[in-house]
Amino acid sequence: MFNIDMESFDPNHLYDLIILGGGPTAIGAAIYAARFAMDVLIIGKTFGGLIATTHVVENYPGITSVSGQELMEMFREHMNSLNIPYISDEIRKIEKENGYFLLNSFFQKFKARTILIATGSERRKLGIPGEDEYSGRGVSYCATCDGPFFKDKEVCVIGGSDSAAKEALFLAQNSKKVYIIYRREEIRAEPINKTRVYENDKIEIINNTNIVEIRGDTQGVKSVVFENGKEFPIQGVFIEIGSVPNISCVEGLGIKTNENGEIIINRKSETNIPGVFAAGDVADAPFKQAITGVAEGVIATYSAFDYLEMTKIEY
Repeated sequence: MFNIDMESFDPNHLYDLIILGGGPTAIGAAIYAARFAMDVLIIGKTFGGLIATTHVVENYPGITSVSGQELMEMFREHMNSLNIPYISDEIRKIEKENGYFLLNSFFQKFKARTILIATGSERRKLGIPGEDEYSGRGVSYCATCDGPFFKDKEVCVIGGSDSAAKEALFLAQNSKKVYIIYRREEIRAEPINKTRVYENDKIEIINNTNIVEIRGDTQGVKSVVFENGKEFPIQGVFIEIGSVPNISCVEGLGIKTNENGEIIINRKSETNIPGVFAAGDVADAPFKQAITGVAEGVIATYSAFDYLEMTKIEY
């Protein structure tokens, strides 16, 4: 990856576009920024984003089946071929100053004429007793990351989305038994994954059920407690109940969000702040996939290019 040497970094350099994020939306946007000959910089907390923890991706055109990590390695190679600079950092605050944006991290300041917020989302928590206490000791939010530690053990996946179904299918490869615990009648997975779940003898669905507590001891998780008071023995809890957008870096900038905390954008990926764009899971699009995020990111880059042209900034 083309990382900037921070010792020689010029904090007064004014970029045409700074992209915040490290997932497919951010990288896809940066590739097009390079094609538009824009002076672009990517600042990402973690390269790859959430998709890098995905066991299998089967809905990206041109690629029949690939792991999330492998997909992001392809993105990395494409980005490197264009010498797109990437900095591993986290922006804490963004301010408007003298016609440009000032981005502040823990240790650096960056300047940009336009910015793209592609910071994605993070896993939503249950918020029940025992969740934080046993995080990393039986409670996980990533089957791809932690699943191999539960070989021949009984585990559960909490949630009923397509992501929850795929987590269960991955865990079933090594675990002795996988329970999907869902608060509604029927899981909401894509038809192909729903069929795979129902046909897998190692997966069992417990529907119309809420978990109110996670219990364990010094060795880790031992059980979960249902809303009806029943204690259910289990050795691993994988939580997959959606995500929340990462918008802390733009708080105070005046960007409008919806009731879910997602940044409101139009078809040009524009926010209500001129020169600020958003795309991917952090934005308010109803359908969130890698391909839709990349598309929004590309549109955002073109909109930023168009914005700079209209404000008569020469390259």
